[in-house]
Amino acid sequence: MFIYFMVFIGGFAALSWELLWQVKASLALGSSAWGTAVILSVTMGGMCLGSLGMGHCLKQRNIQKPLLLYGVLELMIGLLGLSLNFLFERVEIIDNYIFSTFPDYAFFTNIVGITIALLPPTLCMGATIPVLGLVAKQFKVHLSSLYGVNTIGAAAGVISAAIVLIPSFGLSGTIVFIALLNIAICFISIFARPKQSLPDLIVVKNKNVGVMPTQNTFLLFLLVFITGFCTFVLEIAWFRMMTSVFHSTTDAFAVMLCVFLLALGGAAACTQLFKILKFDLSILLSISAILVLAVTPLIERLDYAFGTQFENPMRIVFDWFQVSLYTVGLPVFFLGIALPWVLSEESSTKRWSQLYSLNTFGAIIGAIFTAWFLLPAIGPVQSSLLAGLILLSLSLILLPKNKKAIFAGIGFSIFFVAFCLQTGIGTERIQGYAFQSGRFEVAKVLESYNGPDATTSAVEYVNGGRGLVIDGFLASIQQNVSHEKSTENYMAWMGYLPMLLHPDPKNALVICMGTGQTLNAVRKENPKSIDIVDINPRVFELADNFTKNDNVLDDPRVNKVIMDGRAFIRRTQKTYDVITLEPMPPSFAGVNALYAREFYATAKEKMGPDGVIVQWLPFHLMATHYMHSIVRTFVDVFPNSILWVDPVSKTGILLGSKNESIPLSSQWPGYDRSKLDRNLDQDTVMKSVMFDRDTIHKVASPGEIVTDDNQLLAYGEAVYLLHSYTDWQKENMKTLDNLKVAQ
Repeated sequence: MFIYFMVFIGGFAALSWELLWQVKASLALGSSAWGTAVILSVTMGGMCLGSLGMGHCLKQRNIQKPLLLYGVLELMIGLLGLSLNFLFERVEIIDNYIFSTFPDYAFFTNIVGITIALLPPTLCMGATIPVLGLVAKQFKVHLSSLYGVNTIGAAAGVISAAIVLIPSFGLSGTIVFIALLNIAICFISIFARPKQSLPDLIVVKNKNVGVMPTQNTFLLFLLVFITGFCTFVLEIAWFRMMTSVFHSTTDAFAVMLCVFLLALGGAAACTQLFKILKFDLSILLSISAILVLAVTPLIERLDYAFGTQFENPMRIVFDWFQVSLYTVGLPVFFLGIALPWVLSEESSTKRWSQLYSLNTFGAIIGAIFTAWFLLPAIGPVQSSLLAGLILLSLSLILLPKNKKAIFAGIGFSIFFVAFCLQTGIGTERIQGYAFQSGRFEVAKVLESYNGPDATTSAVEYVNGGRGLVIDGFLASIQQNVSHEKSTENYMAWMGYLPMLLHPDPKNALVICMGTGQTLNAVRKENPKSIDIVDINPRVFELADNFTKNDNVLDDPRVNKVIMDGRAFIRRTQKTYDVITLEPMPPSFAGVNALYAREFYATAKEKMGPDGVIVQWLPFHLMATHYMHSIVRTFVDVFPNSILWVDPVSKTGILLGSKNESIPLSSQWPGYDRSKLDRNLDQDTVMKSVMFDRDTIHKVASPGEIVTDDNQLLAYGEAVYLLHSYTDWQKENMKTLDNLKVAQ
């Protein structure tokens, strides 16, 4: 059984590495759809090349100890992994240089940098596939079984890394832990001894066991390519719909990916059972197509019955797992049988590597084609139905003549029903349980876009208000009420406050567009230039749906930049008097980077001598400990800080100055500079400073420093508590009131 254990650990480490690569790349180069595509392409492309290269090298060689070769490859993966921090630090340095000197070549330079960092380990990962074929021969086990156990290990790896390893050890500690697993596999392989050596083993193919749909090489290649292509079309389309229900948190992504991998791994592990029972592969493929078409309407409607808050925060993770398993598990299971089935029919390393590489290449094409073409053109529901139709068409080509009509009738009937049952996502409704009833019930979808990054929509509510919805989350709102009752009041003051604090603000940077109210407030204070940066280009296109921004994007002083906010600050050569940011919730995937000490330190370098920075502190979206932690991190970089609480919405706003001699809480020179019609006068603004620089340490001291390495807000308890029933707004305000009284 130890061979299965080794292969399981190898899969566990492989997916952990892929998760770590994604996080490290987003920190080095910024979060973006194209960045994710580059990571995916390099990772899977490297595995393709590694598999083909090893298959070619082994075809003329008699390898006596394939298990040792497998161990050496794992050792190389582990050692290369230990250089991960160093490599991505170099990639970031090169990125800074290229953006400042040759900005037109930055995109290509990033591709080269990612390729240099990730190609060597991915080549080694891909090379393990044909080697595992030889190991299967030597240990008298089926390659499909090893492939299945490896994939199940990958499922365990992605969920363990997200829920246990990174929260416990941080990124650096997780890198060391996973590298040690790879190295341990190598040591085990040195001392392992099979019962029979390779030259003496006679490999007998499974004659008359199971039914291959064709022996035509072209059709076999088409089969593995199409199944790889459709697997990733479905992964992206279904993940997009489910993200609108589960939210864009790291644990939600980990659960969904884990279920996908478990289904694929389980399929591979069961392949031999299906062959022994003499199933026809073409029938199993037909079943997968029918199931894809059947479950798509269910996935489309998950938000009608599924909330995102529970008394037990871990309960929701278990429920996500169950819902994902019950919906996507079966179709992916039957779809995942194709590749290991075909692999198990072959006996040469060259053929194994060709089939695996073609399947992986199909996955790359499927992922990129779906993200950049299918989703924007037809949306996630239609993309899923299209994948089902492609699979059904392929199965009809391969099915015996006497079964074609039956499966065609069933498949196209289910497609017709599923097509007619569409709920009009993006045109008639927005996914997300919060938008089906209550004060955010959507009356009309104004505009909606499915981009490679996210689904972004402008909606109008039954009460007349409007909202910006990103992947099922209400990212920003424009209410149809007076300032005295508006929960959005803080948005304008995210812009007013830093401009009022600075003695003479000329250049401003606004990170995250939202509905444009913060940007408009900055513009009203009359700076010479404003850069507005957002990773999502659609928020700019939707801006004219929100009248309270007063068409701010038409002002010639406003410069739009489509880029990750942290990457922009690191890359820009400009100096700013004011920086204000209101990103997505702190516990959403990738947002930790905008609350980390490293980000604040970089921002401080790009601020003028009297520069002021503003950070959103959403009391309602974080447990008390993480409120303390954000404040502590901010104050660690900006000792001259204050915590201002909007008297209308009771939302927290952190303000810090680079100039430590300026008394932030008592001097607001902007009120003398201009007489704008603001809804709060200077006296009210000053009274709303809850903690000044002399007392803010009381809020900061119970917290931890948020860093790129510990990912404190993105993994672990911070994410689980986000899903609890606790009224964090009330809890955090109670804590702050107690600290205020104790002053």
